[in-house]
This record gives sequence, structure tokens and C-alpha cells, in this order.
Amino acid sequence: MPMARSTPATWSLSAVAAGALLVGCSGSVSVGNSEPKLSSDKLATTVSEKLAATTNQPKPDITCPEDLAGKVGATTRCTLTAKDGSTLGVSVKVTSVEGDKINFDIKADDTASPAPN
Repeated sequence: MPMARSTPATWSLSAVAAGALLVGCSGSVSVGNSEPKLSSDKLATTVSEKLAATTNQPKPDITCPEDLAGKVGATTRCTLTAKDGSTLGVSVKVTSVEGDKINFDIKADDTASPAPN
């Protein structure tokens, strides 16, 4: 029975997903507001840095469509896009807020979506 081969980009995306799922990932950011909120750009940068550190891979391309509210239990979804165009959803959930510091967990989806044709 022939074995399917993975491209380096697919392997990289799988490694990021597996690493994020196995190790678990969390982050925290100080935002300096009376009502803390983390901008979508800063959230994307922080998620990318945390996933790279967790998996010992280069920083993935992450986009987050909305700001993250500094309220325990608040969630948002970001997207990791691999070089081959395939994508992986990444969930972010606020675990605690300490003054202007937002602490959150990051979890990548189990399965990537293939690149559009």
C-alpha cells in the first residue's frame, strides 16, 4: 500500500498544530487601559510568538479578525496560514485579567483546511 507524502509546508503546519495541542500555550499582555482590550494586531503577533516558542518553529502567519476583550471567558478565533495556503483555526480564551494584564490560552484546531484552488 503506497504511503502519502507530506509537503514541508504541510509538515510545518502539522508540527505547529501538534505542538500547540500537546504542549498547550498561553500568553499574557499588558494593555494599559481602564477597560483592558487587546488589539487584533497585537493579539496576532503574541499568538504567533507563543506558537513559535512552543513548537520551536518559525513564527507562523497569524491573523485575528477582532480585538480580544479583557474579560474572563472572552474568546476569539484567529487563523494560521501556511506557506502553501492551507489554514488552521486557533482559539484564544481569556483565563484571567490582572489590572491591565490579559492572560489567555491558545489552542489550535485538530485539522487544517486545504489551500483554496
